[in-house]
Amino acid sequence: MNFFSSKNKGWLLVVIVAIIVVNFFASVIHKRIDLTNEKRFTISFPVKKILHNLDDEVTIDIFLKGELPAGFKNLSNAAEELLQEFKEDANGKINYKLISPDDAMPGTTRTYADTLSSLGAVPINLKVQLKAGEQSQYIYPAALVYYKNKMLPVNLYSGTETVITPGELNTSEALLEYKFANAIDKLMENHKPMVAYSVGNGEPTGDNVYDLVENVLRKNYNLFTINIAKEPVIPDTFKLLIIVKPTVSFMEDEKLKIDQYVMHGGKVIWFIDKLNAEMDSLQIKNQVIAYDRNLNLEDLLFKYGVRINPDLIMDLQSDFLPFSVNGKDQFDFLHWNYFPLFESKQNNVINKNIGLVAGRFVNSIDTVNAPAIKKTILLSSSANSRTIETPALISGEENRNAPEDDAFKKSNIPAAVLLEGKFSSLYKNRVGVTVMDSFAQMGTPFLTQCINDNKMIVVADGDIVLNGTYKGENLPMGVNSYTVETQYQYQFANKEFVQNCLEYLINTANLSEARAKDYTLRLLDAKKVAAQKTKWQIINLAIPVLLIIIFGIIYQWWRRKKYGL
Repeated sequence: MNFFSSKNKGWLLVVIVAIIVVNFFASVIHKRIDLTNEKRFTISFPVKKILHNLDDEVTIDIFLKGELPAGFKNLSNAAEELLQEFKEDANGKINYKLISPDDAMPGTTRTYADTLSSLGAVPINLKVQLKAGEQSQYIYPAALVYYKNKMLPVNLYSGTETVITPGELNTSEALLEYKFANAIDKLMENHKPMVAYSVGNGEPTGDNVYDLVENVLRKNYNLFTINIAKEPVIPDTFKLLIIVKPTVSFMEDEKLKIDQYVMHGGKVIWFIDKLNAEMDSLQIKNQVIAYDRNLNLEDLLFKYGVRINPDLIMDLQSDFLPFSVNGKDQFDFLHWNYFPLFESKQNNVINKNIGLVAGRFVNSIDTVNAPAIKKTILLSSSANSRTIETPALISGEENRNAPEDDAFKKSNIPAAVLLEGKFSSLYKNRVGVTVMDSFAQMGTPFLTQCINDNKMIVVADGDIVLNGTYKGENLPMGVNSYTVETQYQYQFANKEFVQNCLEYLINTANLSEARAKDYTLRLLDAKKVAAQKTKWQIINLAIPVLLIIIFGIIYQWWRRKKYGL
């Protein structure tokens, strides 16, 4: 048989053309079938809706280019693949490129790393072992998203541990869809939601709320301050009321205004320190007595479904503080059990894929019976914790001796709760006709229950959202000012927790499906790998060769039988 006959040449030409056509369409059309249990390669419907509504191009710069460790290289590849999916869903309106942070910006001598640092992108310092010794390598796992002359930075790595782990890189990969979609959605907003920060009851307004106000609230929302006592009602134009660490008691008329704001659909997030226990007093006298602030909020919160207890959480899983070793000038960093590090139970999109959240002098929370209200614990203590009742004497001398671990027997003590449902008014059957008429005249008739489902968040710690200072500079929330420039320096997930709370209460894009994605990390069994390494090497090397030999033998036998060779 002559394979090069004119008849066979025609078939050869058809095969070549078919291969070219298939490869052309494969390069143009990017489709894949998602067979994973967690649907990791399927874009969620709310994200698709955002991409379909784009009326201008989005440009995304990803700063994960160059010689990267395998984990971050995989993160870079995952970001590229995801944005390619975005591009197809957005009809080509998504453009992206990889950039090295060390490259010079066009028209300037500054590198992209300088700009990223000024935008708050924190580099990761990796130790790379080279022939000449140990050298630092800085990686910026970040991206910049541009849309209509607006720009937002996106942090691509949500690390929560001092050592980078495969699990955290896997989590970061799972959050890529949410982070890029959330940035695009924020840039598409023509009008930022209006939020109110309460200032009438001793709430902080100085440098200790700089990170909250400037980097979280002003950046994402139209922020206003409100003195509840001086306003006839809390306007429903505010999508959210933020109450941070009040120190002055709430009067009944203030509580009534908050109550009616909630009944009319207003969202509230509370960061409450029920007890007066401050580090300033501890530093001056080396001891402080924690006592009740008498904020007069017990009945209101109880009606909504929670009770903040007059106690303090102590936890063996806690942050560090410097303590005098010799009583003078020699200090050592020890765990301070009154600074608990709260674990996330991963049971809601708010606390999904976030790390430890740092608290200070935190009260415990109990949920109480409230009809039609769903309670979700967002933050809780570790498995080695306890509570102490007040009034309590807190002394720096406590850390001279190791804590008695046997006393820390409690676990999962709640410190933050999400409440959802139809709240009932505390003031039902408690206000007169005159008060009802005054609310009606202002366009907000008195309601005894929410018309629609509502939600609020109660956190039993006001310090979670506060930031410290170091050498005159404001630190991000979640950074311990006592451990800056020490081996214990670390930024906890306070800001991410607060941002997630705000977005959950306000965001209308419904990106919770993307936020809740969780990729299962399927790691190999190290013992099995060591025991079966040789067997699988032989299988992987020998079987393909044997298959080719068997195929060749069968093919030769078939040719001889057919053509009589």
